[in-house]
This record gives sequence, structure tokens and C-alpha cells, in this order.
Amino acid sequence: MRNFLHFSESAALRVGLTSQQHQLLLQIAGAAPDTALTVGYLASRLVLRHHSVVELCNRCEEAGLIARERNPQNRRMVVLKLTEAGREVLRELSIDHSRELNQLAPQLIRSLEMLSNAAHCRTSEEEERNSGNPRCDA
Repeated sequence: MRNFLHFSESAALRVGLTSQQHQLLLQIAGAAPDTALTVGYLASRLVLRHHSVVELCNRCEEAGLIARERNPQNRRMVVLKLTEAGREVLRELSIDHSRELNQLAPQLIRSLEMLSNAAHCRTSEEEERNSGNPRCDA
């Protein structure tokens, strides 16, 4: 997983984004159509403080990747949307990420299987001690 995260950070930097900017664009693009994409919503999704997301949005807006709009039903609410430039950068990054995931898939699957087996072994540890017949390899 760490290798993929490193790849993702490097890929974002290659197109002039920080990893947090990339994550912001992903959250905006991946939200359900009826979701009000406010700074508060994005802060909760990104697990960041409100003021940090405001600064992140400012930088993305200055780069032409997102735009702020007033909600037509509630003029006090500002919602965020991707611009065409933001969609294009995200498309480029998504192609790169898809290629990398396809290459890493066998290794990721093996790692997840090992973690799953280890978790199963830990949950049945008590039972194994009591029966004297270990079911998991040490």
C-alpha cells in the first residue's frame, strides 16, 4: 500500500498538484450528484479542518481546477465544482493510477489475503489455545 501511496503522491506532483489537492479533486468528482459540495462536507471527507480546506480550495481555484458557485436554492451556501481543467487533470491522473493498480494488483491481493488470514488467526487465538490444535500457521 505504501508503494501505491508513494506513486500517487509522485504522480500528483508531476502534474503540479499536491496529494491533498488530488484528493480534493477526487472527492468533488466522486460525490453523489445530490451532494452539496461545501467546504464543510469536503473537510469531513478529507479529515481536515475547515480552514485547511478553505486554503486548499483557494489554491485549486487559483490554478483553475475548481470553481465556487452559490447554491441557487440557498444563496448563503457556496458549492464547489470541477472545471474542465480540473476534470482533465483528474482524467490524466486516473489513467496513471489505473495502470499502476493493474501492475500492483497481484501483490496487493497477496498482501490483503495475508492480512485477512492473520486477522482470522488472531480472532480464533483463544479457541486454538483451548483446543490445543492450532488452525493457523505461526
